[in-house]
Amino acid sequence: MASFNSFWIFSLAFFLIASPFLQVARSDEGVDTTTEEGSDIGVVGEEAPDFDSIGDFSPAPGIDTISVFPKNFAKLVTAGEDTELLVGVKNNGDSSLNVVAIKASVHLPVDHRLLVQNLTAQVFNNGSVPASAQATFPYIFAVSKFLQPGSFDLVGTIIYEIDEQPYQSTFFNGTVEVVEAGGILSIESVFLVTLGVALLVLLGLWIHGQIQNLSKKTKRAPKVEVGTRSTDASTDEWLQGTAYTQSLSSKSKKKK
Repeated sequence: MASFNSFWIFSLAFFLIASPFLQVARSDEGVDTTTEEGSDIGVVGEEAPDFDSIGDFSPAPGIDTISVFPKNFAKLVTAGEDTELLVGVKNNGDSSLNVVAIKASVHLPVDHRLLVQNLTAQVFNNGSVPASAQATFPYIFAVSKFLQPGSFDLVGTIIYEIDEQPYQSTFFNGTVEVVEAGGILSIESVFLVTLGVALLVLLGLWIHGQIQNLSKKTKRAPKVEVGTRSTDASTDEWLQGTAYTQSLSSKSKKKK
C-alpha cells in the first residue's frame, strides 16, 4: 500500500513540475540532475547503438515510470516535426540506476504487431538516478513527414542499467493523433467538409424544387361565373315583331 501511494504522489508531482523548459527534474534527496544547454546528456551521437536489434529486457522491480506531453494533452504529433515527451522515473530500489536511452515505435492501432516506424533512440551519457530519487528525462522524436494523418499507437521504452544489468520499462503505450504540418486540418478533412457542404447545397436545391412543384399543383382553377346569359342586341333586333317577342311582352305584363 505504501508503494502504491508513493507512486501516485510521484505521478502528481511529475505533472506539476513537467514543463517544456525542464530538462531533468531534481531528485528527492536534493541531488540536482538538471542539465544546461550544451551538456552531453541526451545528445544522440552518430555512433549510438541500434537498440532495436539488441532485444527486449525485463523491467526492474521498484522502478516506476510515467510520461506526459508538455502543453500537448491532446497528444497531437505533427508529421515531420519534433514532438517532445517527458519521461519521469522514480527509483524505489536500493541501488542507483543509470538511464541509457529512450526509444519509441509507431504501430497501426488495428493490429499492434504491424510496425509503421521505429523512431530515433535518444542516448543519455549522464542519466544517473540515485536510490529513492526521481528524475525527468526529455525525449524528442519526429514521425515521418510522409506518414498519413490519423490515429496511431505509440510505444515508448526507457532502457536503464542497475549494477551493470540492463533493464527496460514501457512508459507510454497509447494512441496519438498524427496531423499534417501547417495545421490540424488534413487534406482529407478539407475534402470531407467540402463534400458535405456540396451535398447540403444540392439537398437545399432539391427541396426548393419540390416546394415549387407542389405550389403549382395546388393552385386553384379559374372561376367560372354562372348567371343569366345576356342576349345579343343584334339578336333582339332580329326577333322584334315575332311571336317570340310578343309572348315575352305578354308574360312581363302579367307579372306586373
